[in-house]
Amino acid sequence: MTGYAKGPFAVDWEERYDLPRLRRERVESAQYELREAAVDGLLVWKDENVRYLTSLRAQLIAGKTMALNGALLLPDGDPVLLCSGGEIDKARAGMPWIAEAHAIPIMEQAELVDGFVADILRPVLRDRRLDSGRLGVDAGNISFINAMRRHLPDLELVDGDQLMQRARLIKTDVEIAIIHESCAIGDAVTQRALDETRAGRRELEIAGDAMQTLFHLGGEMAHVITPFVASGEHMSPPHRIATDKLTRNMDLCFIDIGAMWNGYFADIGRTTVIGKASKQQQQIYTAVYEGLIAGIDKMRPGFTTQDASDAIVNKIGDHGLADHLFSLFIGHGIGIGANEPPYIGENMPGATVTEFKPNMVFALEPLVWVPGVRGGGGVRIEDMVLITDGEAEVLSRVEYEERLLL
Repeated sequence: MTGYAKGPFAVDWEERYDLPRLRRERVESAQYELREAAVDGLLVWKDENVRYLTSLRAQLIAGKTMALNGALLLPDGDPVLLCSGGEIDKARAGMPWIAEAHAIPIMEQAELVDGFVADILRPVLRDRRLDSGRLGVDAGNISFINAMRRHLPDLELVDGDQLMQRARLIKTDVEIAIIHESCAIGDAVTQRALDETRAGRRELEIAGDAMQTLFHLGGEMAHVITPFVASGEHMSPPHRIATDKLTRNMDLCFIDIGAMWNGYFADIGRTTVIGKASKQQQQIYTAVYEGLIAGIDKMRPGFTTQDASDAIVNKIGDHGLADHLFSLFIGHGIGIGANEPPYIGENMPGATVTEFKPNMVFALEPLVWVPGVRGGGGVRIEDMVLITDGEAEVLSRVEYEERLLL
């Protein structure tokens, strides 16, 4: 076992989370990838990459992801924070590890974007002799790309997002310790939702109870911005939101809310039943449960994401339900990103196969849905899984639903 959730508070009587080490190791990991790729600098806009490099916990505005905050990193030295004007004073007062920070506009209006590149970013890059060479960028709208071409024509923009994915792939010991704590909170959130699931309540009420627990325990946000509580026929096919639908006797009910703590996500899902399940509902649940366990068994060094996917599909196929698997990947990487590569069971064009390596973390989430089942015929079970030197370690601990197991 790699560890356990010791508690989210700082105390004087126990060593818990070495946050200065966390920040240092994250920057060093990204700088290593910069040097390996022969890239002269890295400019990031994605929320998780900014958090990874600077530890900025910012106000997030709906629909403005990648438009509010950024960070610049060179192969050596500290990152430069580029943040919303609403964050700059907080950053200067409370983030002593950030030596340089600049206020920036929301990166949408073309004129403001142009002004940012010409009058803020260009001088910062010139001071570092980076107005030519190769600059990795993880995201950017067309206004930003055009402004970069106008004001920094000698600078080649290259893919910085792949670089950051490589930097974040293998978690450090401190990251894993924090993910343990996220899972403890995510377990509590899931358990609260399960405890509040009973006939006559609306899906949104259940989600609201779970979110109260999330914030009460110090969580930052749910794994999904739109908490996922789907009951009865809303799981056949899955409605991946919570609605005003009333839950009823004989309904299956799926909970997928999870938690983020200290910047790291836990993605945990459970299916329960209100009242007594039908035989068909039990058959579907048992197939998904056995598929999940078969997949986890393959999640170790020497096996690949394809091996885990095949094990899940084959086991569910043994129950005659392989054709009813949800048309989405079966698992995904997770960490400071709520959903990140590599993927398990991805079948879209360009899908890749990755070998499992120690300190990778995944959320494994097989989902089967069968139409025309009274009370719903959709089941998903989702666990957080850490790859170790031997057998995988399941980090989530919420009980499975024994009433649904044959």
